[in-house]
Amino acid sequence: MNSWLEYKFLSFTVNEWLYTLLIFIITYACMVLIWKFSIKRISNFALRNPTKLGDLIVEVMRSTNQLTFALFSLLFAMHFLELNAKWVTRLDYLSFLVIGIQIARWLSKGITLWAKAKTVATDGTAENAVLTTMLSWIFKTVVWSIALLSILANTGVNITAFVASLGVGGVAVALAVQNILSDLFASLAIGLDKPFVIGDFIIFGDVLGTVERVGLKTTHIRSLSGEQIVCGNTELLKNTIHNYKRMAERRVVFEFRVTYGTKADVVEKIPEIVKQAITSQSETRFDRAHFKGFGLSSLDFEVVYYVLDSSYNIYMDKQQAINLYLMRELESMNVSFAFPTMTLNLSKNAELKMRLPEGALSPSLQ
Repeated sequence: MNSWLEYKFLSFTVNEWLYTLLIFIITYACMVLIWKFSIKRISNFALRNPTKLGDLIVEVMRSTNQLTFALFSLLFAMHFLELNAKWVTRLDYLSFLVIGIQIARWLSKGITLWAKAKTVATDGTAENAVLTTMLSWIFKTVVWSIALLSILANTGVNITAFVASLGVGGVAVALAVQNILSDLFASLAIGLDKPFVIGDFIIFGDVLGTVERVGLKTTHIRSLSGEQIVCGNTELLKNTIHNYKRMAERRVVFEFRVTYGTKADVVEKIPEIVKQAITSQSETRFDRAHFKGFGLSSLDFEVVYYVLDSSYNIYMDKQQAINLYLMRELESMNVSFAFPTMTLNLSKNAELKMRLPEGALSPSLQ
């Protein structure tokens, strides 16, 4: 029996390997028990004292991969073997690597949960969703960059030279992907400046529609005709954006014309009729109505009023009701709407020539 335990494998006896295995099992079991006990205690505390931070810590701890416990336990147990200084250093490097990656994963998971909770709490509106996504991406990049640099520094890599190399390479990459980065920062500008949110009806250039999604590179807009328009964030912000969803009230200016045969007393009454037509409608505010001037073939009126709702359909309903009111009132007063007309006054010679037979016209007129 003793001879079998003294048998050597990879320079160590079976007895030493069994001792190392026992330490591995005990270490792994203790780490798992401590992990589960910690989750239970924190969960109970979170139930008694509901906080978002407590729930976040519990979710982060539950995301721990048990393979991390196994690797760390194995590396810890191997320290009990009589290894030379070179292998002990390598085991220390590997242990730091495992711990560093796990801490980075914890932080990354926490950032993901924070971003998800933030987006849900704000109903996914553009100014919060885009900003939260951008910050999440930046925080994760910083976390993994610090973890990578720490691991490299621990393994003896010259971080100063490495960072300088990354800086030069970063400039080259930035030049190569400058359009993508431009859209990326444009999405951040949308999140910070908030020119529109999801659900807003916007117009820019020859594009008009409802914002469906604001991404890191593109914005998706559903046009009135039904198709989806995908526009780069940079190109979108280069335009003047008209946001009709944020319009508290709509200013309406319209004109109409009556014929020149209308008497002055009747013309004087028309602005008051227009006022009655507008004030008789709900959600409207009358501003002014004036006999504007003398047109080429009509007497021109200009009217200004406000619809106290941003909806285009409501505005058109009000305008239609006002138009019908004016038509009925002006018809009752025998007032006709004007349309472009032209009167030609011909001289006597022209009238005579027009009455002559076709064959009697002079050669120059033929």
